[in-house]
Amino acid sequence: MNRYLLTIGFAFAFAIPTASLARHRYSSANDAQLLAVCPIRGDAKNLSVRALNKLKRRMSVPSPAYVDKSVTLGAMVALGDDTNRFDSGKAAIVDGYVADVKVGGVESVNCHTHDPKYRDTHIEITLDPLHDDESKHVIIEVTPQWRELMATRGIDWSTSALRKLLLGHWIRVTGWLLFDKEHASASENTAAVGNQVWRATAWEIHPITSLQVLPGKPG
Repeated sequence: MNRYLLTIGFAFAFAIPTASLARHRYSSANDAQLLAVCPIRGDAKNLSVRALNKLKRRMSVPSPAYVDKSVTLGAMVALGDDTNRFDSGKAAIVDGYVADVKVGGVESVNCHTHDPKYRDTHIEITLDPLHDDESKHVIIEVTPQWRELMATRGIDWSTSALRKLLLGHWIRVTGWLLFDKEHASASENTAAVGNQVWRATAWEIHPITSLQVLPGKPG
């Protein structure tokens, strides 16, 4: 039986004085409070990273008009420099097999929160579970902002819950396309020769706005 996770969306953005943010950042305790006051640009100083963070923090549900129907997992892992293959202003619906679910890194987009509850969840999907290879994985992400929103609807999008629900299953996800240039040098399609590669592409579905567990591999 398919399992559907409710999706809703809204847009929000706010900023706080730098000094106030710094006080929260170096507090010994409260990542929840830190994330609550973290501006949509995060705490990045670089202007291009700030712009990237704003895309990562999108809270709107993409309407059908925004969905690029040409985007599939196969298209995302196709070889070749894919820097301009898709449009970060578009969304996608993608099917894939979940090879891993884990806590994301400490990042500027979340103002360097450390508690896993307030960090992104990285879900790695692949086309071929029988011949698993990280260089063929595509990263899709649940943000802590979406996790909090889903919690208000009684839905658990914590990393541990998602790992239990999704790992080893075929899923269908909807979300926004994002070229995460910070990981281009570690992606099969854009890495320089000799770089350590742990993903197929710097293109992601980030943030995810809906998740559906499928009964098996889609036909």
